[in-house]
Amino acid sequence: MSGTDHIIFDCDGVLIDSEVLSLQVWQELLARHAITLDADYFSQHFLGRSFEYVKHRVKQDFALDVSPELAAAFAERLKEVFTSELTVTPFLLDVLPNLAVPYSLATSSSPERTRNALAVTGLDAFFGDDQVFTSSLVKHGKPAPDLFLYVAATRDLAPENCLVIEDSKPGLQAAQRANMQWLHYTGGSHLHGIKSDDSQSLSDWREFARAFPHLLNSTD
Repeated sequence: MSGTDHIIFDCDGVLIDSEVLSLQVWQELLARHAITLDADYFSQHFLGRSFEYVKHRVKQDFALDVSPELAAAFAERLKEVFTSELTVTPFLLDVLPNLAVPYSLATSSSPERTRNALAVTGLDAFFGDDQVFTSSLVKHGKPAPDLFLYVAATRDLAPENCLVIEDSKPGLQAAQRANMQWLHYTGGSHLHGIKSDDSQSLSDWREFARAFPHLLNSTD
């Protein structure tokens, strides 16, 4: 993959193995309202989406308003689970410290949730405030290209020279609509056992090191 000047990472399910934890918390809270949430529904409708969109889907599909109290309960419970269980995705730290090109993070999660996740996993050592971009910065979140284009504009980059690494369909659609290079990362535990139809897929960060050595500093 030539002409790559910048890498844009999604966060949840790409840098951090968080999606199964988010699913667990949603299942726990919605069960209190006699709502059953399965993994397929979560993957189809929640994965890669902003919290505002998720609230809309819950109201539309389950006739439940996500009240401020329920939203606060979700955020508090997720923070607890993140603190005790959240990890980075396998072998990420074999790649991230050795990247030879600049990189950023672009996520549908809130700034607060993102910063907490980075702190819990130690990834705040790799992502400063000027490298973290959340959907709160744009009007339209993924699958719209707005957030990725915002990153490119802020960095004064040509979109076609940016490589987006995403795990979700909305994120991949956003990258394509932004005219950026993209990779479908399938190494998160929420995607275990799922075969990607994309030729541009990555199931393990060790594959990244083998496939894109020109994007890494030599470790010799």
